Amino acid sequence: MERTIGWLHQFRRLRTRWEQRADLHQAFLTLACSIICLRKLQGSF
Repeated sequence: MERTIGWLHQFRRLRTRWEQRADLHQAFLTLACSIICLRKLQGSF
């Protein structure tokens, strides 16, 4: 769990929640998770 949070904190926008709307924060969180998964998959091929 701590590793996942560490990966998410690499994204400056997610370290501190600047968005006041929850849907925007969720969208950036989903985008960050997608980028992390893409990077992990690219490293395995």
